[in-house]
Amino acid sequence: MSNTLRIASYNIHKGLSFFNRRVVLHDVRERLMGINADVVFLQEVQGHHAHRSGRFDAWPAMPQHEFLASDYWHAAAYGRNAVYEHGHHGNAILSRFPILNWENVDISAHAFESRGILHCEIKVPGLAQPLHALCLHLALNESGRRKQIDQLSRRIRTMVPDDAPLIIAGDFNDWRQRTRHYLAAELGLKEVFETAHGRPARSFPAALPLLTLDRIYVRGFGVAAAQVLHGAHWRRLSDHAALTAHLRPTG
Repeated sequence: MSNTLRIASYNIHKGLSFFNRRVVLHDVRERLMGINADVVFLQEVQGHHAHRSGRFDAWPAMPQHEFLASDYWHAAAYGRNAVYEHGHHGNAILSRFPILNWENVDISAHAFESRGILHCEIKVPGLAQPLHALCLHLALNESGRRKQIDQLSRRIRTMVPDDAPLIIAGDFNDWRQRTRHYLAAELGLKEVFETAHGRPARSFPAALPLLTLDRIYVRGFGVAAAQVLHGAHWRRLSDHAALTAHLRPTG
């Protein structure tokens, strides 16, 4: 690794355009490769869907996280969260560096909304300890999110050494910005857009980002740059905008 770790977070809307009319996953892969990120945190990744694989000619034969990783990211992990008769979807992490181990943790707040935390340990050159990378997609309702943030906090305190590098990224669905102060006070985390620009990123809807749903929190890193990727090339790919950050280890 150079002195900067490049990361991205993106809710890919299962690789489908608005109203699920066409497959945009090939364009998503091209755009993600153009970001040139070392580690990518993805939400709403379709692991399997029997109906769509028959409906769309462009639907890949392999799971979406494997298709997106291709030969560009050498390691990938997928956490299956929502499981239904014809398929499943969840979170994924793509990495240029080896994923030493990973676990998907069920944090569903109720039976009607399946959610999870995908926790990977990644061997990043230049870091004295493995990077703990957590990808998540939180509940739509605030009470569910509060429970899930408590679960996230307990996992970090239990599974992540205090001096280990840590990144948490994903779709927090936290438009009221209720989690930011808690994560800073309780876990020593800082949000990259608040650090770089003074406020969280507006990432939803992608066509005209107004709400701050997507976040990247870090510990053990300084923030060299943070950017929201939207505009004509991005807004037809997902209802969320992609986030990127360049991080410098501080340890």
